[in-house]
Amino acid sequence: MKRMLCVLLAVLMLPLGVAAETVELSPDDPQVLTLWHYYNGAQQRSFNQMITEFNETVGMEKGIIISPVSQGEVNALADKLMDSANGKTGAARMPDIFAAYADTAHALNKMGMVADLSRYMTKAEEAEYMDSYMQEGRLDATGALKVFPVAKSTEMMLVNKTEWDAFAAETGADVSLLATWEGVARAAEMYYEWSGGKTFFGRDAFANYILIGSLQLGVEMFEVKNGVLVLNIREDVLRRLWDNYVVPYANGWYGAYGRYRSDDVKTGQIVALVGSTSGALYFPTEVTRDDGTTYPIECMALPLPNFEGTQPCAAQQGAGLVVTASTPEREYAAVTFLKWFTQQENNIAFSLSSGYLPVKKSANQPEVLDQAMAESGIDGLLHEIIDIGVQITSTYRLYTNNAFDHGYEARLVVDSSMAEAARKAARGVKELEKQGLSRQEAVELLTGDAAFKEWMDSFCAEMAQSLK
Repeated sequence: MKRMLCVLLAVLMLPLGVAAETVELSPDDPQVLTLWHYYNGAQQRSFNQMITEFNETVGMEKGIIISPVSQGEVNALADKLMDSANGKTGAARMPDIFAAYADTAHALNKMGMVADLSRYMTKAEEAEYMDSYMQEGRLDATGALKVFPVAKSTEMMLVNKTEWDAFAAETGADVSLLATWEGVARAAEMYYEWSGGKTFFGRDAFANYILIGSLQLGVEMFEVKNGVLVLNIREDVLRRLWDNYVVPYANGWYGAYGRYRSDDVKTGQIVALVGSTSGALYFPTEVTRDDGTTYPIECMALPLPNFEGTQPCAAQQGAGLVVTASTPEREYAAVTFLKWFTQQENNIAFSLSSGYLPVKKSANQPEVLDQAMAESGIDGLLHEIIDIGVQITSTYRLYTNNAFDHGYEARLVVDSSMAEAARKAARGVKELEKQGLSRQEAVELLTGDAAFKEWMDSFCAEMAQSLK
């Protein structure tokens, strides 16, 4: 009796959910699953090649066919998903699998349209993935995995090395300036004076500057507690963000001209940018002058700058894949594909061809990726991008806010409000200079205490409206 009680106690003490659900599939009656994504160019080609390999091997054996459809870009994809979910006239049927950031997945999860992927995974399988990536995919209090990580990215600094070298040789500017936001502003001012009034720096995904910067400076702006947003806005934090972006922008040291900052480098309008590691492959190899002639440039890749005196922190980016709630057969088939895609060898192959970072702990090791790159003959910029990406994910605090109601709308305010204030100030400075004010006087008038206070009041009002 004592032995039986011990066995029973041992069984009761086993962690719940160790066994994953399995569903019998048939190759004679395959599950055909539509997958919506937002990859384009080289990333789309690589993704499609991976899916073809799956369909012709594991998929054929088990009875699973993945049919990928690109929806152009992430915002268009999100709009189409919400149209489908809401049954909008003319909208396509919801796909079986789709790429989504947490905000979109959160909205669909509240509608009961997202499958619980934890049903089909063991705890040991879940533990193989980077902890922060998995946490991002747990959208509600149940702790169930709703967004499956497949490829991640973060942000980094990319510089026209050809132009930087010429500038540094004559001014003595050291590349260490580019390690902090304060240093970037100083370098940009020096470049402006040296070049006769040219812009130095621009950044993509402006919301990351606000959210990551705010966190570094002591405040998590979008703090989510038990699924409820606690909005934290602190004046001194916003002022430091303002002084390190709006003031340089108004002076002409920072700028934004084309759709992406890599476009601005290509046209010679800026020298340096901060953008996604997954977009770094689009950094131009030449600059096109106004007269149409071109000249070659080299790229210098650097880690993301931080504010002076703060813990290094970077955005955790890259949409995960979500499975639409349906039948056990279709859900199981979808998770089978996701597990295959994120196997170390497969995930590294996709990462090395697309600029993304793999999602498993075992794959995010410098020696593992260096060996894979050596075997694939990968060198140059892509090698630097991957190395710096891994350096950031292992030494920086990676951050993405937890999902909350109206999170998409709130992020749009963060993304546009201060950035638009900077553009407005830059235009205003030019007008005031025409009226006889010095640039210094004009910048002070349009970015000083009164201007900041007016913007902050507007920002708070916009934010309150977005959350209704």
